[in-house]
Amino acid sequence: MKKIFLTVLFAIFTSSAFAKSYDLEIKKQDALITGKAVEAITINDGIPGPTLRFKEGEDVVINVKNSMDEQTSIHWHGILLDGKFDGVPGLNGFHGIAPNTTFTYKFKIRQTGTYWYHSHSNLQEAQGAYGSIVIEPSKTKTDRDYVIVLSDFSEENPNKILNNLKIDSGYYNYNKRTIFTFFEDVKKNGFIATWRNYLDWGQMRMDPTDLSDVTRYHFLINGKTADQNWSEIFKKGERVKLRFINASAMTIFDVSIPGLKMKFVEADGQPIKPVTADEFRIGVAETYDVILEPKDDKAYTIFAESIDRTGYARGTLAPRQGLSGEIPKMRPRTVLTMADMAMGDMTMGDMKMEDMDHSAMGHDMTEMQMGEGINNIKSGWADFGTPAGNKALSYSDLITLHAQKDLRKPTREIEFKFGGSMNRYIWTINGEKFPAPTHLKYGERVRLKFVNETMMAHPIHLHGMFMQLENGQSMKWLPNKHTVIVPPAQTVSLLLTADEAGEWAFHCHLLLHMASGMMTSVTVDKEGK
Repeated sequence: MKKIFLTVLFAIFTSSAFAKSYDLEIKKQDALITGKAVEAITINDGIPGPTLRFKEGEDVVINVKNSMDEQTSIHWHGILLDGKFDGVPGLNGFHGIAPNTTFTYKFKIRQTGTYWYHSHSNLQEAQGAYGSIVIEPSKTKTDRDYVIVLSDFSEENPNKILNNLKIDSGYYNYNKRTIFTFFEDVKKNGFIATWRNYLDWGQMRMDPTDLSDVTRYHFLINGKTADQNWSEIFKKGERVKLRFINASAMTIFDVSIPGLKMKFVEADGQPIKPVTADEFRIGVAETYDVILEPKDDKAYTIFAESIDRTGYARGTLAPRQGLSGEIPKMRPRTVLTMADMAMGDMTMGDMKMEDMDHSAMGHDMTEMQMGEGINNIKSGWADFGTPAGNKALSYSDLITLHAQKDLRKPTREIEFKFGGSMNRYIWTINGEKFPAPTHLKYGERVRLKFVNETMMAHPIHLHGMFMQLENGQSMKWLPNKHTVIVPPAQTVSLLLTADEAGEWAFHCHLLLHMASGMMTSVTVDKEGK
């Protein structure tokens, strides 16, 4: 009898120790982020929503109440789980969370690291419906541990922004070249080269300064503008972990902390062999964990510039509250060249220009001068403007901390071409808007080849599984990624073991690109299904 009692008691305590429950409420309300009342979408009255903290092995229950008059959803970005709880309406039998109802998500935590969550409905993510996830135990011990959620916020409703872009794709491009930049280019490159370059861009109906579709954003760290200056403290000599999450709708950031080197220990929540750099580029939906070891008793600025240099997010780490570090000067905006677009000395005369824009760079980019992997990127897009002597993190620096288990060679290669027509603001995969699903067999080993046929970078995300980025390392040490930036006119390849059955969304994580067609799904079929 005593033995039975102890067994039951142990089961009770074990169950409670490995169960975590959260209640989240999604609703519309005015936010004063910019000092002006703007209708936004909050989670538990905040932007971002609360940080959800789990432990590996826990059974998680999350009740999501929809207090709005429209459907909503929550997707657990980077989390391994049963497809029916992945949170994408229309997939795996999930139909979204109807107005004034509550949906309960249930899944077991099978990983550690930094991840995030966000709505997958009606552009709600752009209005504030996102938050962070921290899963312990941490692989690296530190004295302080802070989440840094980078995001963009517009006073315009995202549906209006999308409508403006469909009317005029250059609606938000305030960096177009002028007669003055023409003469500056002539002085630098000569008249003939400059004139030819301008003609080529004109025929392609592109602007080399258009690195982002949308401007007028306010850039935030943990919901605060640069003026509001999110701040936290440290003591000299402490080890500080920063968990960076890019929860933006449309913004890729270049991040630095002047005066401090960053030791990178995780990418997309997955542990990597530590690598030190002075700055890094973070695509929408990516995450990076870094370790800092401040040696001086002074304030340091966390500085995140948008890649089109229209603004920045800024925060402070200081030995005491009230201090601010120096704000760096914004770097020059990158301007793409024909060489960056893999055109080389090609002429534009043979290309069809009607109704074409980004994908007018060629009928088949794979036959052009494209790099065969991320290591080959040498375009101006990848030029951060890094100061001499400083190092910017590259994908080729990423090495998984724990050796990959599946070392089989892929049995087939699947190519995805990402294209678009800015004329009508349409974004495509393999020439189609919202193409049919790609089917994989359960357990199959494949190579995914991402071909960017456009002049814009696309952060491509696969739900439900991690991909191994072919970045120059041996197969055993390839890093795991759930999201990968595919730069303009480049090809990136990844390996995938299809070990999670279900229907998994596959899309560009630039929200307006996804909403305009650059989204499909990958279905992993088990035998007999």
